Amino acid sequence: MQISDFDYALPDSLIAKYPASKRRESRLLEVGSGLADRAFADLPALLEAGDLLVFNDTRVIPARLAAVKETGGKAEILIERTQDEYVALAQVRASKTPQPGSRLTVAGGASARVRGRQGEFFLLEFSEPVLQLLEAIGEVPLPPYLGRDAEPDDVLRYQTVYARDPGAVAAPTAGLHFDQQMLDETLAAGIAHAYVTLHVGAGTFQALRREHIEENRLHKERVLVTAACSDAVARTRQAGGRVIAVGTTAVRALECASQGGTIAPFHGETDLFILPGYEFRSVDAMITNFHLPQSSLLMLVAAFAGRERILGAYEHAVREQYRFFSYGDSMCITPGAQT
Repeated sequence: MQISDFDYALPDSLIAKYPASKRRESRLLEVGSGLADRAFADLPALLEAGDLLVFNDTRVIPARLAAVKETGGKAEILIERTQDEYVALAQVRASKTPQPGSRLTVAGGASARVRGRQGEFFLLEFSEPVLQLLEAIGEVPLPPYLGRDAEPDDVLRYQTVYARDPGAVAAPTAGLHFDQQMLDETLAAGIAHAYVTLHVGAGTFQALRREHIEENRLHKERVLVTAACSDAVARTRQAGGRVIAVGTTAVRALECASQGGTIAPFHGETDLFILPGYEFRSVDAMITNFHLPQSSLLMLVAAFAGRERILGAYEHAVREQYRFFSYGDSMCITPGAQT
């Protein structure tokens, strides 16, 4: 298959630059036997007692740092992931590529020494603990397609209400629609909750480079699926309930932990690239946002529900003026024919 098989036309006006005024006030496109336009607040009515919602509890870190090179030139550091307390992989944007051994200075006198390269990323050793430094002076790493700098409201709104484990540089955006009231409502309706952790990397925004999609590779991301989560998934399916992944990152975490045929605890890294033809082992339905054209996330959703069916749903969403991407509206999808 070709990247161009996953293209669609999207007016710039439909890219959501800001979130809805309240989390649950976004819209929801139900993709089942047909298409139904709903509000996200309708979600509990679409679920059934005995279902299991699986959330990604990663916490977005303020991963963007302004820096100055030893030459005085400006640079920007975007942390991809930490390696240990003081070392991180990062993208560095500067007029000239910083060389191994050189230093980048950030606010407050802290510095980062360039130890080398790992592919397109730089290996940086900081003079202070990385996560502490980011929490003190870092900026929320908003997606580049928003075309704006982070604002104070983004600190809360580009974060799920259940975020716990710091490490992501992009939010698991399907979860942004849930407020505490929605979590409470679903639990009261007999819908169980479970959590995985997948630390979303900046690679989620990078375009695929090869036209033949099978020739592309994804960046590795850290995943944790606990025994409690895998047991909850197994119990739900054995009892005839549905496992509903909240977001493509939750899908990838669950499916990564199911590569042996059935789900099991998993702690490690994954570069799992889910394409049409993939056999899903642990996910029965998903809640997700609308994704960029030609993106690996759109391909995952198409693998789950069928390419033509999903592209048809996207065409409907454009006609009906849904809001797209990270701060946009959502979909609730049950599987369909793999076309």
